[in-house]
Amino acid sequence: MDEPQSAETGESLPQFRGALRARLIAAREGLPPQVRSRSEEAISRGIERLLARLAPRVTGFCWPIRGEFDARALMARRIAAGMRGALPVLVAADAPLEFRAWTPDTPLHTDRHGIRYPAQGAPVHPEVILLPLVGFDAAGFRLGYGGGYFDRTLAALDPRPIAVGAGFELARVASIRPQPHDLPMDWVVTETGLFRRGARGLSAEE
Repeated sequence: MDEPQSAETGESLPQFRGALRARLIAAREGLPPQVRSRSEEAISRGIERLLARLAPRVTGFCWPIRGEFDARALMARRIAAGMRGALPVLVAADAPLEFRAWTPDTPLHTDRHGIRYPAQGAPVHPEVILLPLVGFDAAGFRLGYGGGYFDRTLAALDPRPIAVGAGFELARVASIRPQPHDLPMDWVVTETGLFRRGARGLSAEE
């Protein structure tokens, strides 16, 4: 089956997304430390507001890599206030991710990508998942690393968790060229505020 191509450039979808991914990761990793610190503080405040509104019992998040927003301190605070946290675990190739409970004291292993995950524990079902953003677009679709793990995971979990993209405003693009299997996020949080997906895509929340 032929890959979808851009009418403007003739690029295939993998070429388009690969180039976009590389550019956005480089920009994210190149953020000056003071800008990153201020941005992460603003993102954390936005997520705290949203979690207070959604009141999940269990929230999943991801161990940060490659300059991603670091949610660990935020999650530790929420756990101390009574919420449960969870990290994803890759249990098999091309399978949904499994979430296991996490606290700052949880013993962790490291996978081949350098991502930390709980060494053991029964699966838990998060009601909210904080998704790292390589990129996101006006319709609420997320660009990740290309493995499709979170799309499979969101499709498999019943009830489906609320998907919250958490990342820097520099990740915003016009379109990631979503495909039928791509699942949109419900919310996006950047240093500029909260954005909720509706019938017309993402819109800012007061």
